Order: sequence, then structure tokens, then C-alpha cells
Amino acid sequence: MKTILITGSTDGIGKLTAIKLAKKGHQVLLHGRNEKKLRQTINEIKELSGNDTIFGVISDFSDFKSIETMIQEIKTNYQKIDILINNAGVYTSRIQKNEQNLDMRFAVNYFAPYVLTENLLPLLKQSDAPRVINLSSAAQATVSIPALKGNKNVTESNAYAQSKLALTMWSFVFAKKHPEINTIAVNPGSLLNTKMANEAFDNHWSPADKGATILYELTLSNAFAESNGKYFDNDKGDFNKAHDDAYNTEKVATLIDVTKNILSV
Repeated sequence: MKTILITGSTDGIGKLTAIKLAKKGHQVLLHGRNEKKLRQTINEIKELSGNDTIFGVISDFSDFKSIETMIQEIKTNYQKIDILINNAGVYTSRIQKNEQNLDMRFAVNYFAPYVLTENLLPLLKQSDAPRVINLSSAAQATVSIPALKGNKNVTESNAYAQSKLALTMWSFVFAKKHPEINTIAVNPGSLLNTKMANEAFDNHWSPADKGATILYELTLSNAFAESNGKYFDNDKGDFNKAHDDAYNTEKVATLIDVTKNILSV
């Protein structure tokens, strides 16, 4: 039995992935923002799977203090994390900036998984075969450092694409720094039938299960056991190249330096 943490797992492909993993008997730790919705999801997955080892943690990923509280709770209650799936993401938002004046897309899609993963390293290292799955996107755009810092406003779509490239760039850095952790960035599929895609575009191309299936396979399949530092494009059904900037050492170094400076304030 593996202990698997899935962020953003009260709906969409996060929830579908959790159901698949729960049915296989794994201990699944769900994350959500809303306590009532999280509790309902836990109960629903327990009933669907017949698995009682389904638990939950609450955190607003736009609030760094809230993330820190969640991290401490996980460290207190769990001895190891075998798999971390950084699935939580935002495209449209009523609030455009968080308390640190960072765009919500950057805060939730990039900074939150960065902070969470780096701080859960001790628990990941307790696993015999740890994996980190980072949810990227086919939409990737060159990161504007002023936009990253919250000093320049960009469109929702551009901020989303920039945040997903930032996550992919950091994913490759993390993979190189921690070769013992199998870290994979993945585009789960474009315009899947999820709440986020439908709110943003009022349209979808593929069922949400397409994304959940690849996340399930990346999590457990031996076929991906030696895939550290790679990018899987589920639109093409195979590993592929990410945006060119993800391989630009100067741009990657700048991103990580600025990220550390922002988070140290």
C-alpha cells in the first residue's frame, strides 16, 4: 500500500485519479479548499472504493501561510509520502492577486506546488520509490519575470500558460537535484471535460478520464519507473519536448533565483 497525496482532488481529474487509486487499496490523502466539500468527497470515495484509508487536508493554495499549516499537519500525521501529485490549478478567478500581490495563476499553479514539494522532501525520501507528478499543460509561454513578481498584469490565459511553464522548468530542476525521486511533468490532455476547462472555455475536447488514466499510470506503472526529469504529453500519448525555455539554463536559473527571493520575503 502506497501513501499518495493528490492536491486539488475534490473534483475533476484529481478526484477521478483518487477514486482509481483508492480502488486499488492505496492510502489516499485528498486536498481541497472547502471543508464540507472535502468531507463529502472523502465519504464518497470510501463508499465507491470500499477503502477506509482515505483522508483529507485543507489549504487555500493562494495563501502561503495556509500551505505551511497543511505541510505541518501532514508531517505530524504521516511518516512518508510515496507519491505526490501536484494537480491543483486555477485558470479563472474572482480574485486576480493574492495577499503577496502575486497573480493567482502563478500563486496556485506554480508557487504552491514548489513550496509543498520542497517542504515534503523529508517524507518523500522515506519512500522506497518516491514519485512526484507535476501537472503541466500544452499551454506554455515564456515567463515574464515582472509578471511572476506581480509587477506586471497579463491576461488570464497568458498567466496560466506562464505558470505552467514555470512549473515545468522547476520540475526539471527538482528532478536533477533529487535523482532518487522520480519526477515527471505531464500535460494530462488539452481541454478535458473538467470544471476548470468548462468555466474558462465553455468547451471540452476529451473526457476527464483521459487525464485521470494517465495520472494513475504515471503514479503506479513500472513503465514510468525510470522517467525522472521527463515531460509526458498526453495529447500525443508519449514523452515529448516541453517549451524551449525549459531547457534554457539561463532562464531556468533566473526563474529559480527570483522564486526563492519572492518566497523568502
